[in-house]
This record gives sequence, structure tokens and C-alpha cells, in this order.
Amino acid sequence: MSLAQVHYTSPAPGDAESAGRFTAVGPGVPVALLAEVEPLVRYELPGGSPDRPSDGELRSLPQAFAFSALSDGSRLVSRSAPVRDAGTGGVRVHTHAVHLPPGVPLPGDRLPVEAWRSPLWVSVTPGGAIPDPLTLPPGPAAVTEGLDDFAVSRGPWLAAVLADLRRAGDAEADGGRPVVLVERQCADVARWLGLASVTLPRQSAERLTFTTYTRRPERSSSRVVGVLPEDAAAARAAGLRVHACAGQAPAGGTDDVWATTAARVWRSRSPELFREARELPGEPFAAGPLAVTALCAGIALGPDGRAAAAGWAADRPYALDAKRTGQLVEALTSPGIDDRTAPEFDAAGRLFGALEGRCPTSLTTPLAAMLVTEAVRGGNGSLELPRRDAFEGPEGAEVAGRLGPEILTELADTARSRSVARTVQLLRVARLLGVDGTELLPGVVDRLAPALLAEAAAHEGLPGFAPSLLELLDEQFEVRTALLGALDRIAPEDPGAVARFLERVALPFTGTQALPHLRMCAEVPEAMATLGGDRAAVWHRVLRAAGLSPFAEPLVLRTAVGLVWEDRAPTVGEARLLLDAATSDAHRVAGTWARLVDAALSTSAAGTSAAGTSATGTSANGTDEAARLAHDLLRGFPGEIGGRERAGLLLLDLVRELRTGAPEPGWAERVRTLCAQAEPVEPALRERAYAALVERLLAPDRPGAELYDFVHGDDAELIAAYDRAARTETVRARLRTQPAYAADCFTVWTAHPHAGRAWPPVAAALLDDVLRPAVRGMSTEAVAEVAETVGRTGSSGRADAFRDWNRVSALGRLGRRIAGRVRRG
Repeated sequence: MSLAQVHYTSPAPGDAESAGRFTAVGPGVPVALLAEVEPLVRYELPGGSPDRPSDGELRSLPQAFAFSALSDGSRLVSRSAPVRDAGTGGVRVHTHAVHLPPGVPLPGDRLPVEAWRSPLWVSVTPGGAIPDPLTLPPGPAAVTEGLDDFAVSRGPWLAAVLADLRRAGDAEADGGRPVVLVERQCADVARWLGLASVTLPRQSAERLTFTTYTRRPERSSSRVVGVLPEDAAAARAAGLRVHACAGQAPAGGTDDVWATTAARVWRSRSPELFREARELPGEPFAAGPLAVTALCAGIALGPDGRAAAAGWAADRPYALDAKRTGQLVEALTSPGIDDRTAPEFDAAGRLFGALEGRCPTSLTTPLAAMLVTEAVRGGNGSLELPRRDAFEGPEGAEVAGRLGPEILTELADTARSRSVARTVQLLRVARLLGVDGTELLPGVVDRLAPALLAEAAAHEGLPGFAPSLLELLDEQFEVRTALLGALDRIAPEDPGAVARFLERVALPFTGTQALPHLRMCAEVPEAMATLGGDRAAVWHRVLRAAGLSPFAEPLVLRTAVGLVWEDRAPTVGEARLLLDAATSDAHRVAGTWARLVDAALSTSAAGTSAAGTSATGTSANGTDEAARLAHDLLRGFPGEIGGRERAGLLLLDLVRELRTGAPEPGWAERVRTLCAQAEPVEPALRERAYAALVERLLAPDRPGAELYDFVHGDDAELIAAYDRAARTETVRARLRTQPAYAADCFTVWTAHPHAGRAWPPVAAALLDDVLRPAVRGMSTEAVAEVAETVGRTGSSGRADAFRDWNRVSALGRLGRRIAGRVRRG
């Protein structure tokens, strides 16, 4: 069919009053579209163009070849060329355009850019009908000739420009800002579009609207525009994506794998591969099909391209015939490649898994050899390894002979620090290749076991090495047995860490191995969840999980205690349970006696109990239980307990003796000595020891020698404790109701007036503040009994002293009553 043609001429040079005009409009072009077409065909001469150029200068002026989309769905293909004005000799621009109605393709189903060099474009308005410039002869258009050379010359920009042209051809790119190509010749912009027409799928290429020359790229509605170098700065200032292909080569590249692969294809002068790649399954711009096609054609790609090819082929193992599969494997396993990456190896591992069993081993063995070589030499601990049967035959023997010594040397190196993943990978590869490392295994697992716990504790969640570790244990019975045994041996030292590890990594130890400590560590989470805060019940359940008696294997005591009381000391009741559960020898071997000591000392320093109080007002039950436990510990572990812990327990035991028995003489001095030896002693423990001492000193039957030593020891803290105890309600009630006790206290509190500096003021204050109110409330008979008792136990002079002291008190009361009456009168 004949397409409508349009001709437009710019104003005459120097004619400021005239404007551009359409000189010819073919039938079928709606008049309403002309207002939309006119801005598209306007042409602005380059800056600095001469008013009357020579013929050579005129020919060097750029021609604007454009493909534009119109609002009604039609399209316009145009060429604007500078021509000499016949009258003035200046420059006039003539535009020759062809209008394509909606849905009408170009003649011959060509792409618009192929008409760039059509000989049927004219530079004057014709007098009659002319041939359609889009009707081209068969064969390649002039614009596609020499694209290989052009692509090679633009190698540094090729990948980045193709990536942007791909995005510009996307269906969602309508209304986006144009991609700007900076070239000295607008013909080179057309060649870029020619590269795009070959590289992109047909639908994307057809969506590329363009103009090869403009001075105002920021105003263009085209997806791709060409500008001269002098206009590049303005394009950048407008925030456009600019490729200065006429300047210095760019420093960086692009991470678009498809574009990078396409650039390598062009530089290899193999554009026919784009058509072959489009025949393979996959998304239009997936890198895999193009990368596979390129590798099979012998084109070297980077690691990203090789990974894309391997990943695509792994997902579609039947998409390639045997020949191309062999070519791909050969390209991927080439010994000349030295830049392989972890993603590439992972993709190659998936490809091996997809091809194994579907292809001859001669085809898959190179992949398997590459993977295990990387596992040994590259340190890729997450690599998916082939199965063992992949290395049967002479090819496998060759790989084993090459890598076996390296594996054994590294496993035997005790000075080298290895990650868990690395050790696991080496053990797995050794098995794959049939490398015998039996002699090294004990040392390897002894280093591997603590490393498992350390690496797992350093990160939250499932450790990265867990999947490969579980595969190793599933594959190799001897490694599983040795490693579980090593973990079981170290569990008593840090059972909490082992329990946390087993919660995250479910090791298989359900076989015939005893593994008492591992079984306890595995049991504790469920026991804690089921039994809650009943730690004694949890301890019993965990101990049963071991399957061994603590009498037969004392270390299960250590593991159980560490699991249940990992971050705290047992209570005194729990400690008593532990002590009674096994002999002292078992606790001595297990080392759990130290936990019992902590329990006794911690309980002695705990808060007061409401269960009962002593005469001094302090808690008795908790301290008494701790004191009894301390007594038993000192008797059961005389050689193990020493230092401040021993002094603390002796202090507790002295508290017990002070309250329940007959301690050795020298109480006050022993309390002071033991407190000094137990430093830093818990303040509460010191307070309870002082309280027990002064409670005994305030008792009616206390030995006089002990009281004398206490008073003359001049220990301010002990005397202050005595003062506090003497002021308690228990002592006050005893003073009010027991004349003999009041007489004894009077004697004590008046007997040592010159005993150091601390005692006299305290004794005087107790006489006035404690004893005087008690005596004041007694009956006359009781006061007389006090005086008699003072005289009988002391002397007549001391009895007179009591009467004088009491008389002073009475006179004081009488004087206060008289003064009150006077004030009232």
C-alpha cells in the first residue's frame, strides 16, 4: 500500500517574520495531527554554524532521523536535512516524513532505523508523487552494515548503553526520560539504534522511539536521542542518563549480566547468536540463554555470565542437546579460568546435580572434579558436593591422587585455624575421593567439637555449617561416632553451651552410644518447659536421662548441676538434695562440691525469712539451714575447701554453734578473725555472725570471760551490733519481766567504765535508754529483787550503786511532775 508523505520546510534565513510550513501533506494525514507533528520535525542548527556554509560545511551538518509515536496511535518516520536556500545562499532545513497509520507495519516488516540510508529521502518538496522512502530493496539495510566494527570501536560503552536501551524499550517505559547518546556524527547514533534492533527482541526494538539529533534532549518525547558533544553538559544538567560515546572511555561498567554478555557477543562479531538465544526458553532479557549460546560458541564470559549459563541449564537440563551440553560443560570447566566466584560454583553444583544420571559420566566428571577442587583449594564451605559415585573410574583416581595429599596435610595441621565449615568440607571430600584419614580422625574431631560450640554461640539462629555437618554425620558413621563422643566428653565442662547448641542443631545420637552427657543436654529444654521453676524436679529428670547413676559416673552430677543451675547457685534446700544424692567422693570427682559451697554462702547472705526470727530479730531458719550445710561441707570436703570460702563456712558453723551448742572459747576473736579471712565477706553474712555473737552475749547464761573479751576488744562494729540487739523488743521484754536478767544487765553495763573508747558510751546509753524504762515499769517488789540480785552477785556497794541510780531516776520523775504542775498553775 502507498503511505502518506509529509514535507515541511523551515523559515527562510534571516526572515524573522516567516515561520516553518508544511509544503506538502499526503492524503490520509489528519489535519489535526499537523499541530502535533510540527514540533517533532523542527530542527535547530548546531551552535556556531555559519550563516552561509560552504558545500563541505553544509554536508557536515547533522541530519535528524526520527521515529515518533503520535497520540492517535499512528507513527511518523522522518528525516530532516539542512539544504542551501536558492535565493540567499543560507541554510534551510527540509523535512521529509512518512505517516504510518495505527497497526500498519513498515513495508517489508522492517524496523524504522533500517530506512536511515534510504536513497528515496528527498530534500525538496516534489512536484508530484515520489516513491515511498521506506520501501527498501531486499537484503540488509545500509544501517546494519559494519555494525560489528562499530560495536568493537564502542567496546567501553557497549554494555552500559545496551542496558539502557533495553530499559528504554520496555513497555513500562512510556513517559520516561530519554537515554542520551553523545556522538560526533548522527550516523553513529543510528548505528547504536541498529545494534539495538539486532540485540533486542522485536517488540522492544519497535517501541524505541528516537531521533538521531536534537539540541533540546530534555524536551524530547523520544526514548532515545542523539546530541553532539557540545550539548552533553546541558543534558547532564537536566538529569538525563547520558552516554558520552564520543569522549573518554568510562571507568566503571554495569552489573547487568544480560547487557555484559550481549556486549561480549558483539565484540566477538557474532550477532547471529542473538537470534539463536531467542529460540531458547526463558524470559526475553534473561542472561542465561544468551550466556549459554555464547559459551557454546566459544566466547569467553565473566563469572556472572558463566553462573547465569550454569543456572539456566540446571533449571532446564533437557533444553540442550548432547553436543551443546558438552560444549557448555567444557566452557565452564576450562582450566584457563581463574576468576570463578562462589555463585558460579553454586550454579555449577546445581548443574551437576541436574545432569548426573542423565548424561554420561565422561560429561559430568569434569564438573565434579571442578567442584571438589574448589572445595579443597578455594575454601568454599557451602558448596554442594557431588555424590561419591561421581568419582569412580580413572578420572576419579586422578582427582584423588591430586587432591588427597593436600586434604591430609591440612587436616593434620594443628597450628592452622580452620572454620567448622572448612573442616566438614575437607572430611566430606576425603570420603568422596576415597582418601584414608583414619589416623587423623581423633585429633580432627577433638578440635572440631569445641569449634562447633564456639561458632554456634557467636551467631544467632541456625549456624551456617549445620546442613553440611548433618550431611557429614549421615554419610560417615566413624566421624559421627568420634564427634559425638568428643562432644559428650566436653559437655561436663560447659553443659549449658552444649544444650544451646543441641537446641539449634539436632545431632543424631539416638543409636547405641551411651552419650550420657549429650542426652542430658538434649533433655533439659523440655524438662524446663514442662516442670517450670521446680529445679529439683528438673534435676531429677535430667539425671534420669543420662541412664547412669552418679555413683557409677560422678561427672553426670557436674553436667546436671551445670544444666539446671548454670547461672545461679542452688538454694540451701536444693544443695542439701544434691549433697544427699551422692557420696562426697562423687561430688569431689565431679567438682560439684564448689556449687554446694556457693549455695551455703549465698543462702547465708540472702534476704530474711518470715518463717522465724531470733531473739535479735534476725532470720533464723535460712541461716540455720545454711549453717548446718556449712558444717556438713566442712566435714565432707576438708581438703578441697580453703581460703575465703573455708573461712565463710567456718563463720556459718560458728553461728550454728553460738545458737545451738557450746562453741570453743574466744567467740568474739574467732568472729573477727574469720570475717577477716573471708574477705570480701558478704555484708549479710557478717551481720548474721555478729548477730549470733551478741545474741549469745546478751543471754543470761553467757560466760563472763567471753563478755569481758568482747568488751575489752573495743571492736566498734561488734559493739554497735550489741547495742542494736540490746534495743530489740525481745530484750526489753525480758528486762521488764525478769528482775534477775535486769540485775545482770545493770552489772554488765556498769562494770567496765574504762574499757576502751567504744564500750562506755554504748553502755551508758543502754542504761538510760533501755534499762531505766524497764525498771521504771516494774513493781516495788521487782525493783527490790533487782537490787538484791545485784548485791548478791556483785557486792553491797554495787547494790547501793543500783539504788542510787534508780533514785536519780525517781527524783527525775518527781521533778518532772512538779514542774508540770507549776506550768499548769
